Amino acid sequence: MANNFIKPGKHLTYTPPTAIKSGSVVLFGEELCVALNTINAGDSGELAHEGIFELPKAKGTGIREGTRPAWSVSTHEALTGGSPEKGDLINSCLAVETALAAAVKVKVKLLPGCGRWQT
Repeated sequence: MANNFIKPGKHLTYTPPTAIKSGSVVLFGEELCVALNTINAGDSGELAHEGIFELPKAKGTGIREGTRPAWSVSTHEALTGGSPEKGDLINSCLAVETALAAAVKVKVKLLPGCGRWQT
C-alpha cells in the first residue's frame, strides 16, 4: 500500500457549519452527497458521494428512470432534467427508478465527478 494512501474514496469527511441530519443532501463543491449520520455543527462526519439513495423530489412532475434529474439548491429536491434554474446542480445523479408526478421521493445513483452548476 502506498504510504500516502488515506482511505477509499466512497466517503468524504466533512465538518459542517450547522447541524446536518442523517440522510440529508449536502453539496460538497459540485458533488451531490448524502450525510451518513447526524453531524453536529463543528464536528466531523462522513458523506457518501457514491451509492443509490432515495431523495426528495418536486411533486407535480415525473422523473423517468435513466434520466439525470437536477438538484434544486433553493427547494432542496430533485427536479426533472428540463427544469433547472441558474445555480442548480445538474448531472450529479441518475434516476434508477421512474418516479411518478405524485411521488415525493426518487431513487437516484450519485455520480461522483459529474456534477456542475447550471448557468
